[in-house]
Amino acid sequence: MRIKPVIFLIALICFVLGILAENNLGIVQRVKSKIAGSSKEENVEKIEVKVPVRVMEVSLSDIENALDYVGDIEAKNMAEVFPKVDGKIINELKKEGDSVKKGDAIFYIDRDEIGFEYEKAPVESPITGIIGDILVDVGDHVSPSIQVAVVVDMDEAEIQLDIPEVYFPELTVGQKARVTADAYPGRVFTGAVTKISPIIDTSTRTASVTISINNAAHELKPGMYARIKLVLKRFEDVPVILKEAISGKEPNTYVYVIKDGIANKRNIKLGYREGPYFQVTEGLSQGEKVVIMGQQLLREGKTVVINEYNIED
Repeated sequence: MRIKPVIFLIALICFVLGILAENNLGIVQRVKSKIAGSSKEENVEKIEVKVPVRVMEVSLSDIENALDYVGDIEAKNMAEVFPKVDGKIINELKKEGDSVKKGDAIFYIDRDEIGFEYEKAPVESPITGIIGDILVDVGDHVSPSIQVAVVVDMDEAEIQLDIPEVYFPELTVGQKARVTADAYPGRVFTGAVTKISPIIDTSTRTASVTISINNAAHELKPGMYARIKLVLKRFEDVPVILKEAISGKEPNTYVYVIKDGIANKRNIKLGYREGPYFQVTEGLSQGEKVVIMGQQLLREGKTVVINEYNIED
């Protein structure tokens, strides 16, 4: 008679376990459902982020292949003045800055030798120009070996440059040069190549080149410090881009071109550089937009958000 309670107890336990199993199954199903739902939500949120970039439009511009140098202004003609006789300076007829013509007397010399009488001897200017320096005073004794003055012809100024031999084939008489001097901020003087040495200096591997500048107003003075841009070649209306747009190293340079909001990698070939701009000889056309900022995050086919750049900025 005790068997029935045992059977009842076993049945009760099975019933409870069944309910628990059903509840657990529901929990597992709900958890799976939530996980599946979460995956769907995550998939929805995985939208490609657009890369913000700054671009510039490829434009046509003039670009120069030029050499930058510094040098000293010189007079085209300069003459050191020496007396022809011994004696004492008795008259100073000209002062520094005075204009003289060839043959004009700058000083007179008294030869004053005992037992002899001489007329006072002139010290003459050997060229037409300006008295650049007076090196003696009245009363000084001079001789033909003593320099007494300097005369300069400043109607035309010159600058001597030593150009590396690698550029020698590109040098021609008549090439233009732009000259600036610290004494005249903002002023640009136009010069030209007038002489090219036919000899290469073996110790420096350079050739001497003379730049001449019209200086009729005598604004440029001998000894002034000058900056020179010697133009070897000039290219007009060629595609140019900022150096910031260029990635890679020559000959494997490339840019990212943006079309319809998509980045495309484009191989290019470069020409000459002037300041921050490069000439593009192959690979780009006028009007195309290239990335100048943000390309580090780009890859082929990446979607972008564009910020325009005006080349005039």
